[in-house]
Amino acid sequence: MSEKKTYGILQGKRGIVFGPLDESSIGWQIALAAYREGAQLAISNVAVALRVGKVRELAELCGNAPVLSCDATNNDEIDATFRELKEVLGPVDFIIHSIGMSQNIRKSLPYDDLNYEWYMRTLDVSALSLHRIITSALKNEAINNGASIVAMTYIAAQRNYSTYSDMGDAKALLESIVRSYGPRLARRGIRINTVSQSPTYTRAGSGIENFDKMFDYADRVSPLGNATAEDCGDYVVTLLSDLTRKVTMQNLFHDGGYSVMGMTIPMLSLFHSALQNEELVKQVGLDSDR
Repeated sequence: MSEKKTYGILQGKRGIVFGPLDESSIGWQIALAAYREGAQLAISNVAVALRVGKVRELAELCGNAPVLSCDATNNDEIDATFRELKEVLGPVDFIIHSIGMSQNIRKSLPYDDLNYEWYMRTLDVSALSLHRIITSALKNEAINNGASIVAMTYIAAQRNYSTYSDMGDAKALLESIVRSYGPRLARRGIRINTVSQSPTYTRAGSGIENFDKMFDYADRVSPLGNATAEDCGDYVVTLLSDLTRKVTMQNLFHDGGYSVMGMTIPMLSLFHSALQNEELVKQVGLDSDR
């Protein structure tokens, strides 16, 4: 971390990062980048993650940042977290939401046969938690005027990725919450955005069926290739700084250009060549009548 060039764009700022688990986590890399740029941090995750993950190791890397146990689907715990946060850091200048979970994906249930209790849990953990966090931060006067809120999302909120299942719905809801809360937060100069990241080998991402294929496809279609979690940390700190104080209610794609690409000639040639292999066509399920 010390080898990277720093710009000090978060000097004097304080914030909290919800959701980092280990080095593969996007929230982990955002925390490191924010600390490198001069911010004081608090780190938060659910109690079980504090036991099985490396959250306390991250806290040490970030200047012995306070670690706050919080279930972001529990209003009482969120309120307690922000009250404690005010005591240890004071009101914050930024909030990072890097939280997501789907039991339906973990259990490989198809979208047309979901467990609805798990489905509601997906929406609560991955999207409604953002609404709860913002509401509690405001109620407890734990966020400053002119602050920045950033939540992590994925392009499956706009396009269908079949194995992303109910998480696509959750990300769509997350982005809707950002749009709905945006004008209300703007009364205090607080901005809120989502960052739509490339497929990334996080603990959660790796559990998606055929994730390796999603990753490789995006990497080859993206003109700049997939963005890493570390790249994402570098990008997000710009959204936490005063340099982006007029950017709000945006879904910002951090994906090497994937989101605006159609089809590259090499990928088109590869697809056309593969179609000549009848056995492969049947194997991947492209031989059915439409």
